[in-house]
Amino acid sequence: MFSSEEVERARDYHRPLYRYVVVRSATGLAYLAVLAFSPAGERLAGALDGLPRWAFVLALTAAVLLLGAAIRLPLGIWRHRYERRWGFSTQSLAGWLADVAKGTGVSLVLAGLSFLALVELASALPEAWPLVAVPAAALLAVLLSFVGPVVLEPLFNRFGPLDDPDLAEDLRRLSERAGVPVREVLVADASRRTTKHNAYVSGLGRTRRVVVFDNLLRGSGGRDVRLVVAHELGHRRERHVAVGTALSAGGAVVGVVVLWALLRWDALLEAAGAAGAGDPRVVPFVMLLSAVGGLLALPAGNAISRRLERTADRSALELTGDPEGFAEMMRRLALANLSDLAPPRPAYLMLFSHPTPAERIAAARASVRGFSQAPPLRTDPTTG
Repeated sequence: MFSSEEVERARDYHRPLYRYVVVRSATGLAYLAVLAFSPAGERLAGALDGLPRWAFVLALTAAVLLLGAAIRLPLGIWRHRYERRWGFSTQSLAGWLADVAKGTGVSLVLAGLSFLALVELASALPEAWPLVAVPAAALLAVLLSFVGPVVLEPLFNRFGPLDDPDLAEDLRRLSERAGVPVREVLVADASRRTTKHNAYVSGLGRTRRVVVFDNLLRGSGGRDVRLVVAHELGHRRERHVAVGTALSAGGAVVGVVVLWALLRWDALLEAAGAAGAGDPRVVPFVMLLSAVGGLLALPAGNAISRRLERTADRSALELTGDPEGFAEMMRRLALANLSDLAPPRPAYLMLFSHPTPAERIAAARASVRGFSQAPPLRTDPTTG
């Protein structure tokens, strides 16, 4: 499928990135652990202790996030320069820093409001706060799936309609044949940041959309774009966005339950210097717990994601009847994006939300043997 030179070139690109991920994760965990369990965290909280409780929560949350962003900034600058060196990043350092600032601002708002709600709720209902926090956390995950496409995504990209009328009409017919007509197929101006090709689906209900990178349109023919969109429609057809939202909501619920159980441990509370969930000093510990939980969930989350991606691939093959074209498209995209063609097993388990290009190509080619005997594509005009 790929030459040894192609495999080695991709490996040369990814090896430093795997080390970067390890260092960045370890740095973030160590920083939060220091603030949660050391005198440094006590001094930071002590400096804000005279504020009203609501201001204490917001100020401490902002301080922890901003200090963490400052600590990670040198690593981020290295990553930005590394991507420019390999020809992938098209951003200036100033543009990249502006994106970092916007992302940090979004985190400040979401984390600040979440921690404020937690502390105020636990203060008002010291024993019963989890009964309210559990459904609230699940509702927040669902809400973000709705508002993300119309509120958060436009902060980082501009979106416009596909300006090729023939291709747009072909994609609309494709979505109707799949039984999942989408409200919009949009083009994102991703080329302002990267040369990599991609597409994705997002949103629920009236905010559902398929988004194609402008790089993909410029660097690929209509056949490739059609196959990529067919894959994204496969996600829609199989309701994968809803599945992902449900998993996020479930993860939020589990997080609240674990937090409640841990905060009943007096020794842990004493080590964290907090009196309970209603004490603003609990913020660094909750951030640490969230970071550890996210790390532990990566293997299972990525395994689920890879399974969903395989399902979307099969749906695309049924929809287009073009397994050879799909295999050729996957090869071109893998080379254009320098996808790791033979990743180390730990990296595959922890970081890969998609099967490798070789796995996806092999599956597409294997489908050729039974493709002519496959049942007709099932459609459901009420889906979506």
